[in-house]
Amino acid sequence: MRIRRKPWARPELEACNFFIQNPYDLKGIWKQQYINPDNPLHLELGCGKGTFIANKALEYQNINFLGIDIKSDMLGLAKRNIENVFGQNQIPVNNVLLTAHDIERILLFMDKSDNVDRIYINFCNPWPKGKHHKKRLTHPRQLAHYKEFLSEDGEIWFKTDDDTLFNESKTYFGENNFEILWCTHDLFNDGWGCSEKNIITEHEEMFMNQGIKIKALVAKINI
Repeated sequence: MRIRRKPWARPELEACNFFIQNPYDLKGIWKQQYINPDNPLHLELGCGKGTFIANKALEYQNINFLGIDIKSDMLGLAKRNIENVFGQNQIPVNNVLLTAHDIERILLFMDKSDNVDRIYINFCNPWPKGKHHKKRLTHPRQLAHYKEFLSEDGEIWFKTDDDTLFNESKTYFGENNFEILWCTHDLFNDGWGCSEKNIITEHEEMFMNQGIKIKALVAKINI
């Protein structure tokens, strides 16, 4: 997503107590940065404006969330959205952290000691040109990275509007020793196949209003 430069974003993030400026320093010890370090750790890769992670973290106070995006301008919006959602409910932001980094290089700041229980990938760039496929967040190279820090029962929850990306991602998961536990080509009508409520992002609402069906799956490492 292209976003206009926001000069206020970096200063606000630097002053924010849930923004991590130097993620390299926390490799292997991410859970210890939360008030409740024994809670499960969930990641959102490419958290964008933070709508998803803000509402998810509010609903699940017993889970710690880490939102990662490459753009500080985007994370500035995420920071404000998180503060707004929690503030409206008069709850302190205790179970969310944000950091800015290139997700392709995630192993620079995460390892197996971080023991992540779930990864969310919501409406990532489909990178349609073949020469760019390796940039996809579901590409085999990235899946290999995630396996380095996912827990034994760790899952990846993936949503997209893009048919080609979805179908090719299913192949990626299968070829990289992930079992697809649940899959739909119409999330609006099928739900998640479980009791967990779907958090509708801005992208998701836009695509649904255009009549585009949302594709989704849950994948788990096949031990």
